[in-house]
Amino acid sequence: MRKFLVILDDSRECLNAMRFAAMRAANTGGGVQILSVIPPDEFNHWIGVGEIMREEAKERIHAHFEVFAKWMRDRQGVDPELVIREGEPVPEILKQINEDGEIGVLVLGASAEKGGPGPIVSALSRQFGLLPVPLTIVPGELSKEKLEAIT
Repeated sequence: MRKFLVILDDSRECLNAMRFAAMRAANTGGGVQILSVIPPDEFNHWIGVGEIMREEAKERIHAHFEVFAKWMRDRQGVDPELVIREGEPVPEILKQINEDGEIGVLVLGASAEKGGPGPIVSALSRQFGLLPVPLTIVPGELSKEKLEAIT
């Protein structure tokens, strides 16, 4: 089964990327894999404190994931899979794509803010030609109705 890989982070544009991935998966018989990457700098503390912070980060990710997963299951009939990795986001995204041969499309949300489309989209834009799968960039300001129409 072809999976749509979508990134779970704290950005506003993440929501539209999630919606798009779920709708496309539902309409094409695919699956959704949600990847969350915990940056290593969150744990540069004493060993015990770092472990507590790591567990708290994972709990936040699971809680955030459950909100999206419930919507995907209830509205789109898609049961997403969660993957949590630790490291720098772009290399971890590429590792995940290379390690899971079922991933067929990477879906990212683009910010409409003045600072540009976001750090992941900006970093990957320099590597578009080298990506092992197609990349879909979903505008963060796209309405739900427009998303439904194009998926």
